Amino acid sequence: METSGGRTGCAADDDFDAFYAASSRGLLSQLYGLTGDWAEAQDCLQEAYARAWQRWSTVRDLDAPVAWVRVVAFRLARSRWRRAQQGLRLHRANPTPGSLAGPSPDSVALAAALRRLPEAQRRALVLHHLGDLSVAEVARETGAPEGTVKARLSRGRTALAELLGDDMETSRG
Repeated sequence: METSGGRTGCAADDDFDAFYAASSRGLLSQLYGLTGDWAEAQDCLQEAYARAWQRWSTVRDLDAPVAWVRVVAFRLARSRWRRAQQGLRLHRANPTPGSLAGPSPDSVALAAALRRLPEAQRRALVLHHLGDLSVAEVARETGAPEGTVKARLSRGRTALAELLGDDMETSRG
C-alpha cells in the first residue's frame, strides 16, 4: 500500500502519522507562545518531529512521546535564540563600517566589457588577472590545454582593449 510521499504504508508509519496529527497543533501553539515567532516555532517543531520520526521505534514506547517532542522543540528554540543573541552581541561589538564606496567607473566599464566576451575568454581573463592564477592553474581549473588558455587570454585581451577603447571614446564624446 502506498501513502503520500511514496512511503510504503505500515503500522509504524500510521502510528507516527496519527501521533503527529493528534499532537502538532497543541505543540505548535505552545512553541509559538515560547518563541513569539510563528515561523521559528514551525521550524523548531518540524525539526523535533523529524528527530522523533528517526527514533520512532524508541519514542513511541515512551510514557509521553509528546513530552519528548516538546522538550526537543523547546531545546531547539532555546539554542536558536542563544545563537541569535550571540550574533547580535558580535554585531554590536564589531559594527560594520559606514557606507562602502560603490564600484569606480573603470570597474563598471571593465565588468560591462567582460560580459560582452565569450564565457571561455572571460573566465580565463578573470582567473588569470583577477584571481592571480598562472596559465597552468587556469588550464587545470578549466580543463583546457595550456595553449588554449594562452589563446583565450590573448584574444580576450585584444577584445577587451577594443571594447574598453570604444567605451572610452563614447564616454569622452
